[in-house]
Amino acid sequence: MAELGAALDENFAIATRLLAATIGRVVVTGMGKSGHIARKIAATLSATGTPAIFLHPAEASHGDLGMIQRGDTLLVLSNSGMTAELHVVMQHSRNLGIRTIGVASRIDSPMMIDADVALALPAIREACSANIAPTTSTVMMLALGDALAMALMDLRGISRESIKQLHPGGSIGLRLKTVAEMMHIGSRIPLVESRAPMRDVIMTMTSMGFGVAGVTDWSGRLVGVITDGDLRRHIGDLLDRNAADVMTPHPKTVPSDMLAEDALLIMNDAKITTVFVMNADDRDRPAGIVHIHDFVRHGLS
Repeated sequence: MAELGAALDENFAIATRLLAATIGRVVVTGMGKSGHIARKIAATLSATGTPAIFLHPAEASHGDLGMIQRGDTLLVLSNSGMTAELHVVMQHSRNLGIRTIGVASRIDSPMMIDADVALALPAIREACSANIAPTTSTVMMLALGDALAMALMDLRGISRESIKQLHPGGSIGLRLKTVAEMMHIGSRIPLVESRAPMRDVIMTMTSMGFGVAGVTDWSGRLVGVITDGDLRRHIGDLLDRNAADVMTPHPKTVPSDMLAEDALLIMNDAKITTVFVMNADDRDRPAGIVHIHDFVRHGLS
């Protein structure tokens, strides 16, 4: 990969800007093993905010050329740069005035000469002993495609929220879920005032099912938390005290806009099973509560 990075020149930046300026879609094409890499690059571009499709070059001359439209950009992959099936696709794109980015290891190949922007792969032996099976070349193509996608993300200013909208399901969508999406809110939050007698606190702790109670001051700010451990430490005169006497001040909390996986890490590091979620606009006021079981229920553990 060091050779690939060293081989990239200003054409990489030109190609990135060309892709970013595309009005339509990025049409990615390639034959054989390069075609498999092209499919993956098209999928990665689409998943990171750049609309893209894969065009099979052998099917193109049988009607699939209709997938290409004015305003698109063509990204062509071929290790040799001499793949015959790509000629029809490039000629049709040229007739439509579509800009072409070529990726190949031979800069003097017909495909690279015809391309508007040429991204040359370093001429490195394939991994097989016969130097034939597409291995090293396809890995470099894949890495170059990922690099283009990441550069486009930065250029377009694609945020976590944008990626989340494109991945409502699967492991990526799960990783981008916020605490606010799984927390218990409203009457389900076990809260007591600091002056509340411990008899009422215990009732709140047991009835809510979280095993904890958040303690608030007169203005509704969270000032402490009471856990089973706090009850045990004051067991001798527990019922003679109020919430402020028993609570642990300055409890561990998380903001409502924190990613769920980050909140889970905090809980695991602190060895706690429940955490209060604070309002993102007012970090002193509780907006909800989450239990370790909520993360498991959503598939995070």
